[in-house]
Amino acid sequence: MHEIVKAEALGADVFRLEVRAGRIAHKRQAGQFIILRIDEQGERIPLTIADADPGAETITLIFQVVGKTTEHLSRLRVGDAIQDLVGPLGQPTHIEKFGTTICVGGGIGIAPLHPIAQALKAAGNEVLTILGARSKDLLILEDELRAASSEVRICTDDGSYGEKGLVTNLLEQWIGERGKENIHLCVAIGPPIMMKFVAKTTEPHGVKTLVSLNSIMIDGTGMCGGCRVSVGGQSKFCCVDGPEFDAHQVDFDLLMQRLTAYREHECQALESWRARTSGGDEGVSR
Repeated sequence: MHEIVKAEALGADVFRLEVRAGRIAHKRQAGQFIILRIDEQGERIPLTIADADPGAETITLIFQVVGKTTEHLSRLRVGDAIQDLVGPLGQPTHIEKFGTTICVGGGIGIAPLHPIAQALKAAGNEVLTILGARSKDLLILEDELRAASSEVRICTDDGSYGEKGLVTNLLEQWIGERGKENIHLCVAIGPPIMMKFVAKTTEPHGVKTLVSLNSIMIDGTGMCGGCRVSVGGQSKFCCVDGPEFDAHQVDFDLLMQRLTAYREHECQALESWRARTSGGDEGVSR
C-alpha cells in the first residue's frame, strides 16, 4: 500500500498527488512512468512520474480526470492509500548537453515535460519552453517550468493568457529567431494532434524532435501488446521501447485511431461507477 501524503487540485479536473513510493523515488529518471491500481477491483493505468523526492521517499503524480479510475483518484485524500504502484517503467529520456533545446508542453502534457526540462537544464542545456492550454485556468506548473527553463513563452487558445494561438506558432517564431542550426533538440508532450503538428513544424527545419506517446497500456512490460504504435513503419511498444520516439517517424493518425478503440466502454465504466458511488466523498477541495 502506498500512502497519499499530499493531494491538491491544480485546475479544472487536474490533480496532483504525492505518494509514498521510496524505491521508485530513488530509481526514477526523467521520462519514466508508473502503473497503478487503486484497489483490488481497480484497473491498471499508467501515469508519468512528474517529480520525486528521494529524501521524503515520495513521487508526484499529476493527472486529468478523463475516466473512471482518474475520477476515483481525484476523490482520494491525504491518508488514503493506493494498493499497487509498479515502476519506474519505460526507457528514460536520453539526457546530455545538446546545446539549445525547446520543450513544448500542451495541457496535461506539461506534467511529464517538467522532469525532462529539469534534467536538460541540469545537464547544462539552454532550455526554452513553450506552454499551451485552452485557457488560463487550464495552464499548470508555470512556476515549476520557469524554474527549469532559461525562458518560457505561453499561449492559450482563447487568448486569456500569454499569446493567443497555438504552440506551433511560438515554435516557428523561436526557430526563426534562433536559426534552425542553433536548435539542437525539441521535446514535445501533449495531445497527439499537438505533437503531430509540432513534428510537422520542426521536420522541414531538420530539428531533431522527440515525443512521449500516451497509447492505451495495460501491463507495462511488453507482454500484452496493447500499447503498440507504428514508428518508421515498424511496430513498437510504448511501455518498453518508449514512451519517447522520434516524432518524425510516428504514425500519429494510427495512434489517434487506436486511442478511441474503447471509448464507449470507458464511458460506460465511468457512468456505472458514478451510479454506485453517488453521494459519496467528493475528494480533494478544488
